Amino acid sequence: MTWKTLDDMDLGGRSVLIRVDINVPLNDAGQITDATRIERIVPTVRDVLATGGRPILLAHFGRPKGAVVPEMSLERLVPALSEAFGVPVTFAEDCIGGPAKIAVSKQEPDTVLLLENTRFHAEETGNDPQFAAALAALGEVYVNDAFSASHRAHASTEGVARLLPACAGRLMEAELRALERALAHPVRPVTAVVGGAKVSTKLDLLGNLIERVDTLVIGGGMANTFLAAQGIDVGASLCEHDMAETAREILSKAETTGCTILLPSDVVVASEFKAGAQADTVAADACPPDAMILDAGPETVAAIITAFEHSATLIWNGPLGAFEIPPFDTATNAAAQAAARLTTDGHLVSVAGGGDTVSALNQAGVAEDFTYISTAGGAFLEWMEGKTLPGVAALED
Repeated sequence: MTWKTLDDMDLGGRSVLIRVDINVPLNDAGQITDATRIERIVPTVRDVLATGGRPILLAHFGRPKGAVVPEMSLERLVPALSEAFGVPVTFAEDCIGGPAKIAVSKQEPDTVLLLENTRFHAEETGNDPQFAAALAALGEVYVNDAFSASHRAHASTEGVARLLPACAGRLMEAELRALERALAHPVRPVTAVVGGAKVSTKLDLLGNLIERVDTLVIGGGMANTFLAAQGIDVGASLCEHDMAETAREILSKAETTGCTILLPSDVVVASEFKAGAQADTVAADACPPDAMILDAGPETVAAIITAFEHSATLIWNGPLGAFEIPPFDTATNAAAQAAARLTTDGHLVSVAGGGDTVSALNQAGVAEDFTYISTAGGAFLEWMEGKTLPGVAALED
């Protein structure tokens, strides 16, 4: 790791620009329905305050596409941020120019300053050098604590990092350490679980993992495509039949890299996708023509758990079935609970994230027991795909 952390920086008495992700979900009344992203930046803000630094938060909200959209203003998050940090939070009506400069000049010790939505300026997503310079002029040190936004080369994630002394915040540091431990320098054997609906959306991910892991568990609708590619009739199941040749190529490549691919040997099928639907467990090659494969069966789950038991590292992305509706959450819950148990017993390093993964693990009641759960979404996936993340690369430079 060549990037610096807060521990490497002199922050006392300095204005510290901190790029955070507080793009939290709100209900129709404007109330926060999930404050996880706010909670996760608290350690960074408190550590900056503890060293005598003055935290100035840079953030986006929604997709205003360069226009000022009042309902996407960050101002309404001020009360929640103040409560989370335990100090007063002031607000600047712009992230550059006069309003921002005045707010910075008036910032008192032991307070936090929140700048307005960076995406109210089209120059943000265009990584405009002048806009980045205007942001950088507000601070003396730059801290990136928004791994979830670092897969985009935006002015507040990449441009500013090249203009000021820069480091990773606590959340970014934890994310990078967890991912490096799981994928860059893992303790072997390594097992990866990749689920979800479509093979076509995870080609880069699958291609990267079969060169890096020892066992690859494929679940969800993706598994149907691989079964069909082997000549198995999957009935009325979700399946990308046009991806059959690609699936066969992945299977062939896995043989050459020594990666074992674990596909369902038995499946749970139903004629309709709804709560309480009549479900049956059949062999993977015995799906009725009018039925859908909606989950992995108990024999498959047992094989997956055995793979976990013989592994030292686990990477998880995506559910094994249609977990949103019982009883099609059974395989995901059982496998997740086994992984959690092995993790808490000290036998497994488990890192999970992306898409529906966090929801599935929360539903299984095990998210707190995994070694690390990433809420970064696209950035987590791109890291797993082996891609360079501009916001991270800027810190490494």
